[in-house]
Amino acid sequence: MASRITIFDTTLRDGEQSPGIALQPHEKAEIAEQLERLGVDVIEAGFPASSPGDFEGVRAVSRTVERTTVAALARTRKEDVDAAAEAVADARRSRLHVFIATSALHMERKLGLEPEEVVEQVRWSVGYAASRADEVEFSAEDATRSDTVFLARVCREAVAAGATTINLPDTVGYSTPAEHAAFLREIRVRCPELERVTLSVHCHDDLGLAVANSLAGIEAGARQVECTVNGIGERAGNAALEEIVMALRVREDQYEAETGVEVGEIGRTSALVSRLSGYSIQRCKAIVGANAFAHEAGIHQDGVLKDVSTYQIMDPEELGLTMTLPLGKHSGRHAFAAACQAAGIELEREELNSAFRRFKELADTRKAVTLTDVFEEVTVR
Repeated sequence: MASRITIFDTTLRDGEQSPGIALQPHEKAEIAEQLERLGVDVIEAGFPASSPGDFEGVRAVSRTVERTTVAALARTRKEDVDAAAEAVADARRSRLHVFIATSALHMERKLGLEPEEVVEQVRWSVGYAASRADEVEFSAEDATRSDTVFLARVCREAVAAGATTINLPDTVGYSTPAEHAAFLREIRVRCPELERVTLSVHCHDDLGLAVANSLAGIEAGARQVECTVNGIGERAGNAALEEIVMALRVREDQYEAETGVEVGEIGRTSALVSRLSGYSIQRCKAIVGANAFAHEAGIHQDGVLKDVSTYQIMDPEELGLTMTLPLGKHSGRHAFAAACQAAGIELEREELNSAFRRFKELADTRKAVTLTDVFEEVTVR
């Protein structure tokens, strides 16, 4: 039986931390409505203590969504937890997401705290948060660079204090997949209490491994994945929601896991986030990029015209997207003929040969060629 993976979408929090993105409360609410249609389980709507605008954004999301759990981020400070609790007070189901760093580097250089002080802050803040919301998630920032013995102790304290989800982030995208899986397995052995709660992963893409590390995390027992639409986020971004969801769907034989995401909403969600964030989508981006289901090479075009499964492992229409066969220098006769037919241009064999030769001549010198370009200089009877 496939395991059910919780999709924790942090587009509105970690995704918005991308340089230059500043979503207004009504824009967060609009994206949240679409995320609910998409079927994510948790929407992390922001970091209320960071600014009045973010507080209002979280509140707007909490008042908008009808079914999805709304989460708000908070440091291990009373004022942060209070702000987060107030911001999600109107949510149908609320989650406070409390975090503190646990690596020696962060504790010493950033926080200026001793390990015992960190443990005490975790114990107090998680316990306090548990009294202010339906659920509490604890995140150990920079977990993958933390001492595993100490990290296991912190996790144990968080569970005892009332955390319902424990998140172990690869905050700086340092892990490799095999290493990440081994790390999670070790923490599960050192902290058996994790079996009573949901184990979560949150991977960054600094080495381009965020999705791979997230999938490795699922194989190692994680049952929540934190991700963003289009993979936006700090620095190189987060694990992309659409890639994780489709990897689990296409390769269910490998992962034996499923999500509640309605894949038909992926295309619309991606486009909305791109428009409101101002972040364009890389053309070669998996799943939602303009080229993801575009075939220009003649061999590929010939294959998909005969049977789409020759070069496609997903149905773009199922995702709210479309397959295209752009005409270019690598295109073949089969695709050119199909384009002509689709445009209502009927050609005899020699007429097609002449037009195709002209097309190839133009395509060798231009980045884009249209049928209009071709037939301006080819007389068709």
